[in-house]
Amino acid sequence: MPMSVPRHVKIFRSGRNRAVRIPREFEFPGEDAIIRKEGNKLIIEPAPRKSLLEVLKTLKPLQEDFPVIEDSPPEPFDI
Repeated sequence: MPMSVPRHVKIFRSGRNRAVRIPREFEFPGEDAIIRKEGNKLIIEPAPRKSLLEVLKTLKPLQEDFPVIEDSPPEPFDI
């Protein structure tokens, strides 16, 4: 991935935090990011997407009774 040209941006207050707007040419997909500090640099990267198993673990168990479904064996067929 080629390096982009640095761009001057303003830092502003958002509540008790300091924030910076990410210019359009530096946008990345998603709503979450990872930020870390390396020396005097701040590195912002898109957060990795959660796996299906991680998402399923956040769901609450269903408390519904499901109807009984008759499970008939499949009909034979010739190949």
